[in-house]
Amino acid sequence: MSDSSPKFYIIKKPEGICEILAAEQVEQKKDPYTVEIWGPFNSVDEAITRRVGLIRAGKCKPQ
Repeated sequence: MSDSSPKFYIIKKPEGICEILAAEQVEQKKDPYTVEIWGPFNSVDEAITRRVGLIRAGKCKPQ
């Protein structure tokens, strides 16, 4: 049985800002300027929680 629920990733840009994208968006963008990627996460809520942790740890800038 395959898991068809959407997955989400946190993408860090060169400016230091991290954005949350669905897996399909990550595949479509293929941005060469992506600094770092975290995930996959099972929900947007989980990705937001992780992004807050990355901001607190100084790995991402708040938007």
